[in-house]
Amino acid sequence: MESIFTYAKEQYGFVLDTRETLFNYCKSISSNDFLKENSFFGRGGSIRNLLVHIANTYEFWIGKCALEKNMVFTDYTSKQNIADTIDLFGSIDILVFEFLESMRRAEKNEINYEINGTKGTAEPFKLFSHVITHEFHHKGQILSLSRNFGYTPIDTDIMR
Repeated sequence: MESIFTYAKEQYGFVLDTRETLFNYCKSISSNDFLKENSFFGRGGSIRNLLVHIANTYEFWIGKCALEKNMVFTDYTSKQNIADTIDLFGSIDILVFEFLESMRRAEKNEINYEINGTKGTAEPFKLFSHVITHEFHHKGQILSLSRNFGYTPIDTDIMR
């Protein structure tokens, strides 16, 4: 499991790099636009709501399912600006690093979960892959949403 841990840790480093790029971009977005909802985008349709939704996904899959923590999911309205949101992701990083360490120690080969009344299991690396690809999906939505508000999106790809 050590090699998977090494790759996952390196991969999360790529996530952190692109997330920092997105956060720096979001600092240039007005407070009104950060909170402005657009019904064409899911999960509440605001940049803030999409970011909190990303965090909620980590809270559910990594915190609740993988680490079996009693999670209190972050409410969208509890984050009113990008600084609050950046702080939120600090706590997400702690969860992810704890999860990665559990992968390194091979504490679990399968993770049990229940979503929408359906029970299932997933290998730790599959769960990890899910949360990071989910984040990239919503990063794209955030950039598209910002374009609708008149901003020029930046490149947040790993390869840039």
